[in-house]
This record gives sequence, structure tokens and C-alpha cells, in this order.
Amino acid sequence: MRDGLGLEVAVDRFVDELTPLLADILASVEGRDPSTAELDVTTEAFELVCACIDADELATDPELWALLAIFGPRVDLPLLRSTPTAIRDARWLRGRSAWLHRPSTMFEIFCGVDARDAGARATVYYHHAMRVAYLVAAVDSHPGRTELLAIERYRGVLLRAMTAHGLSGPRHGGPITTPAGVGTGPPGPGGVDRRDGAEGGRRRHDGHRSAPDTADDRDDAAEGATGEVEEPEDLPPARPLEELYEELDALVGLQSVKEEIRLVAALTQVQVLRAERGLPSLDTSRHLVFTGNPGTGKTTVARLLAEIYRTLGVVERGQLVEVDRAGLVAGFVGQTAQKVTEVFDRADGGILLVDEAYALLRGSESDFGREAIDTIVKLTEDRRDRVVVILAGYPEEMAALVAANPGMRSRFGRTIEFPDYTTEELVDVFSTICVRHRYEPGPGVLEAVRTWIEAQPRGPGFGNGRLVRNLFEEAVARHARRVVEVAEPTDEHLVTLDLEDLPEVDPTLG
Repeated sequence: MRDGLGLEVAVDRFVDELTPLLADILASVEGRDPSTAELDVTTEAFELVCACIDADELATDPELWALLAIFGPRVDLPLLRSTPTAIRDARWLRGRSAWLHRPSTMFEIFCGVDARDAGARATVYYHHAMRVAYLVAAVDSHPGRTELLAIERYRGVLLRAMTAHGLSGPRHGGPITTPAGVGTGPPGPGGVDRRDGAEGGRRRHDGHRSAPDTADDRDDAAEGATGEVEEPEDLPPARPLEELYEELDALVGLQSVKEEIRLVAALTQVQVLRAERGLPSLDTSRHLVFTGNPGTGKTTVARLLAEIYRTLGVVERGQLVEVDRAGLVAGFVGQTAQKVTEVFDRADGGILLVDEAYALLRGSESDFGREAIDTIVKLTEDRRDRVVVILAGYPEEMAALVAANPGMRSRFGRTIEFPDYTTEELVDVFSTICVRHRYEPGPGVLEAVRTWIEAQPRGPGFGNGRLVRNLFEEAVARHARRVVEVAEPTDEHLVTLDLEDLPEVDPTLG
């Protein structure tokens, strides 16, 4: 199959779907000719494709041949009847990636008209534009990081423009905007129709509502998880990528982590697209290493990634199973491998997160931690199409773990580092927890929280969001002891945290 054929189909759909929408708008404007709509939309698609090709400043031969084949007959430009070499020599695409940095005039028009009459033109544009963008990336067998991140940033440009016009966006009843056939096809093996929208999608796969909106709270909520999941037929519909990305973006801090997760998801989309079209794709491992101190959001991000993979059709169920050394290592010969296999069985169709995975290296020569490692390595390969494994822990210790087994490095080739939160981010976390639990920081409380956080030693094991969560819980306990002494407490008494509710800074710290 010709590499650009899928892109050509996507461009055709872009033009076919948007032309009548633009023509209707032009017909309502005095002095505008609706017959120009098709050329205007074709030019829009051309600019989008050129911008995506230029995103990594490489302009490969497959990309340029696709550009020539698709737009040569449609756009009256001499260079479109030349060769890739001529286009590169003329530097004709140079700077065109800037088109992705802001919403186009056409998209702004669609947003404005939608805001006036509650239409869905911008959603249709968004859906088809993202499909075109990802199919440009899919033309090459190995799209680069720069190109994929540029496309993901373009997604954000469009979504922010819709929000600025007061539009609810694709996540509210619009089409799921993964490219055609990715997570949007007929029901999978478990009977889940991934074409469903977000209805009911706010429920987690363990039957409960989504966990709190800050990563640190979710890490605490996830401790002690049993790994039990529902049967496939009981799963709610897969949530749209836009909704999952919105939840990811709402997490405090973690900017570099968010970028890496979007990159992982983008690469997955492109590889699935290429496989669907019979094109060669890289057989890359999806297993990951998460490094960082406690409370930095590793569990939360893993849970979101599981849902993202489910939406993309990578895994069937999208649940997260979290274990540590105690859940993997047994005390007798032959039991450890069985224990690890049972954990993989529970994680089937989702993500297995091994927290403090480096602890598997600890123990005497008779310890069975290394047997657990060997079994994990084997099962990550045997079940690579059914389970994604994430190993989490401190950076140095995790590097030693990956080096401990020859198969580890090839199976866990990507590491995502979770940085410690800054003081200001942790203050934001405290504020967010207060809002969620219907408490209000009184005068000077946030400043005192900032002082308390700055006094805590920051070294290996720094608690981050977990530390702030503990601070909040202590403040609530102190608040309760104070308020219970009030004869007739008002609503203000019940919701306001005062300075006296915070613990004093330990003078021995800092």
C-alpha cells in the first residue's frame, strides 16, 4: 500500500466534511462567494500537512512524495509538480510549522459561529485535523519526537481556542478523536464498544468514581490496592483522549511527565495507524520505568496511562494493578513464580505497576527476589500484547535493577522521571485538597503552609504530595478538636482552617 494513501483519504474527508460547513457560513455573509469554500478548505488542509511535515525540519522523501501526490492536482503551485529534492533545495517548507502554533482563521470562524448557534463545526474540524496530522506522522516508519510533540501541542492549541469561545469541546459528546480505527472500531473481545463517548466514563474500572484530581492524593488512595477488576462486560465505555488529557493537564506540576506521556500516546497512535495500513512499524516495547520520590504522582499517571492505552486499543480493560515486593516474592521454592504469574493474571488487559521494584534485588542469596525478576522479564515478553508493566522507584536503585537482568534493558527502554514538587506547587496541592474536602484556608494559612513546607528536609524519600496530604489531615484533626468545643458552630467555623490548626515548624529542621 502506498505510504501516503491513508493521508490522502484523511485529506479527502477533511475537505468533504468542512466544505459544506464553510459554504453555509460564506452564504450568510454579504459579498462572500460560497463557491470558493472547497478551495479554501483544500488550502487549509494543505497548510496543515505542510506544517506537520516541517515540524521536525526533516521533510523526508515519503512525506514529500505524499504531499506532491495529494496536492499536486489540487493546488496551483509549480513546486508541487517537482520532486522532494527540489522542494528541500528551495527550502520551500521552512518555517511552515509556525502554522501549528495558533488556531487558523477558519477554525476561529467555526468556533465563533458555534458559540453563536451551539453548533459543532469546530469539533468536526478538530476531529479531521488531528486525523490528518497523525497520518502525516504515520507516513514515516519512525516519526520523531519533535514531530509528535508538535502535533500534541497543536491539539492543545485547538482545544484552548474552543474553550476560549465557551465551547464544550470534543470530550462532551463529540467523536473520539483517535485516528480512524484506533480505539473507535467495533466491540473488542470483551464486548466493549469503543465508539461510545464519555457517557459513564468518569467511573474507574474498579467500579468507583475517578480518584481525586491531584496526583499526590491518588497515590495515597491507591496504596493497598487489591488489583481486583471487573469482568470486561461490566466495564464502562472507554473515555475519549481529550477527557483523559484534560485530567492529566489538571494535575499540579509534572510538566515534563505530561509531555512524556503524550509522546508515548502519540507514538502508539502512529504505530497503530501504520499497522492498520499494512506499513512497517517499529516493534517497540511499551513497558516503562518511573523514577522519583514518593508522592510525585507515579500511581496517578500510571492509572491515566492505562485508560489512555485502553482508548487507543492497546489494552482491553485499562485497569491498574499495583504491587510491591511483598506481593511478588514468596518464602518457598516454586511459589514466587506462581505468585508473579497470578499478579500478571490480575493485570491482564491493563497495566501492572511494581512499586519500589528495586526491593526485589535485596535479600540474601537464598532470597527469591531474583526469581521474581526473572519471571517478570519472561512474562513481560510472553504477554506483551496483553499487559503493560511499569517499574517504579528511586532513580539510582532503579538503574541498578534494570542492569541486574540482561532482558530488563531491552524490555524497559524508556524511563520517565517524576521530579519533586516545588514549594509553590505543594501549596497549590494543599489548596486543591482543601477545595475538594470543602475546607477554606483562613487568613495567613497558606503562607504558614509555605513556611512549613520550606522547613522540611528535601532529600531521598521526600514525601511531596503525600507529605502535604498528611499536613492537611493533621490540620483537619486539630480543627475538629477546636470546633467541637464551640457551643453552636456556624458553617464558617466548620469549613475554615485557622493558623492554630497547623502544626508548628520543628526548629530542629532546616
